[in-house]
Amino acid sequence: MLVTAALVMLTAFVGTPPSEAFAAQPSSSCPNRTLPPPPVDTSEEPPPGEESPTPLPVPERPAGGERMAECGVVVPANSPQPPQDVTAAAWLVQDLDTGDILAAKDPHGRHRPASLIKTLLALVVLEELRSDHTVVATKADSEQECTCVGIVKGGEYRVDDLVDALLMRSGNDVAHALATALGGVDVAVDKMNALAEWLGASDTRAATPSGLDGPGMMTSAYDMSLVFRHAMQQDDYVEAVGTKETRFPGGPGEPDFPIYNDNPLWGTYEGFLGGKTGFTDDSRHTYAGAAERDGRRLAVVLLRAEQEPVRVAEQAAALLDYGFTLASSGSASVGTVTSAAIQAPGDDAQEDDLAAAGVPTPTADDPFGTTGWIVTLAVTLLVIAGLLVGHRKGVLRRPD
Repeated sequence: MLVTAALVMLTAFVGTPPSEAFAAQPSSSCPNRTLPPPPVDTSEEPPPGEESPTPLPVPERPAGGERMAECGVVVPANSPQPPQDVTAAAWLVQDLDTGDILAAKDPHGRHRPASLIKTLLALVVLEELRSDHTVVATKADSEQECTCVGIVKGGEYRVDDLVDALLMRSGNDVAHALATALGGVDVAVDKMNALAEWLGASDTRAATPSGLDGPGMMTSAYDMSLVFRHAMQQDDYVEAVGTKETRFPGGPGEPDFPIYNDNPLWGTYEGFLGGKTGFTDDSRHTYAGAAERDGRRLAVVLLRAEQEPVRVAEQAAALLDYGFTLASSGSASVGTVTSAAIQAPGDDAQEDDLAAAGVPTPTADDPFGTTGWIVTLAVTLLVIAGLLVGHRKGVLRRPD
């Protein structure tokens, strides 16, 4: 009995073993846990002589918390149901400042990002290229499959103008020009994937800098929420997606011309901060957007959505409304959008983020380690149990 009690105490102290704490594994009801739906055209066929990339491994621990392993609708207990007209196969609503996930659907289901992947490209460009650096457009830049802004071969463009056009008008010609400036398309894609890995976006693989479909392209609503949250912490990105209208340089000898932000929620949604839209035949419609009300900033990401019965932007607006309702009611979060980016040991903010996601982190002032303390506690409890048993036997042998 005492030994059993000691083991019960040990279990209570240690808590659920990590292998059980994250035991929620992909089930047969999660058809896109490994791969996006099959493509509808040949855009993802690899070049002759090359094989398609192998699927990205599915992490044992779902980033963002245990409930992020679910592939249905994930909402707090006793909360109202999400809007019924949302067609997205996967979506997520988060608090941009805390990372709290207010609600989601199939957050780690793998789908194609379309032009949402341009946010990764923009982040790499903002990190590596000066805003006043001049890019001279090539013939290949000007011949990209559109949507295009109108780059002209031989035209000279500042990086900050290109970033604005990339995020406001989703120019595939601009994406190619920026990728070339980074060292070429392959180099740019490698840099985008390195950034995704650094952030902890383990469902994400860029195949093109523009978001046009390519072999192995994938992401998830969680990952795009993670990337978007990181982007919305960068002033230059916030300024670009928050710009409604600007002027873009014309080609040699041509005047500048206006470009407008293509996000449909501009001017129609209270407190709208900006975002990104996307579409390809394989990805269908994708969307990211953010808004602020009463000092609270929320963001939504939708993947694989359709424009019927209501427009995707209206679906995003309904999910933002739903998120603000949950936030104002004090509903508990269902997870946390948190970066796994490697930082210096002892970084309190990073450890807080990881702890919120349910990931144990080492402490710099505990060289003995968790395992050492567990073993010590187990031995101590067993010794105490043994002493108590011996004491009880001694009492029973004592003469009257």
